[in-house]
Amino acid sequence: MPSTLVHVAVGGLVGAALLGDRFTPKAIAVVLVAAAVPDLDSFLAPLVAGAHRSALHTLLLPALLGAAVYVDARMFDRSRLRERWGADAPYVAGVAVVALLAGGIIPDLVTNGVNAVWPLHDQFYTVNGKLHLSTTEGLVQTFVDLSPEPSRPSTTENTRYSTGADPTPWKEDDGPVERVFPVVTGGWQLMLVVLSAATVGVRSWQTRDA
Repeated sequence: MPSTLVHVAVGGLVGAALLGDRFTPKAIAVVLVAAAVPDLDSFLAPLVAGAHRSALHTLLLPALLGAAVYVDARMFDRSRLRERWGADAPYVAGVAVVALLAGGIIPDLVTNGVNAVWPLHDQFYTVNGKLHLSTTEGLVQTFVDLSPEPSRPSTTENTRYSTGADPTPWKEDDGPVERVFPVVTGGWQLMLVVLSAATVGVRSWQTRDA
């Protein structure tokens, strides 16, 4: 599964692409932190069964935050974000919400799955598959599964993810347990982290005198 560093790397690319002339060290820092936020629910897992990939990975979180930023920026005569953090604050907050979704949630949605609309509906969903054009089979895709629904869907009751914070989610720890906090777990992840670091670094250098 993607590590927190990978989530932050995607957030960095989102920030570098969307912040434009609003790119500052503080702005990109906010965006990077936002991309890491969903993984904080791994620390809730030892206390609340099934919290990881549910509590902060629900798509309702960026939807609600995005709505709050929009209302603050467009619906009121005075924006609290602008008054507290400056004229660019609503825009930066909007980019942070996009980073939370694109960097913090979607990489997990396309890897091991997330509880997409928790707590309204308790079921984990995964967007995974392949699409190719075959000379014998034609267009083949496995993203949309047309087979009958499984008899036992994945929910917080029967789905757990092993993390550094909760390495043995299905049993009580009765001795020393190795806690592994992944950094990168594949070549594509390393490539993404390096690409993001280089992109954010160049953008920072370009705006250093602004």
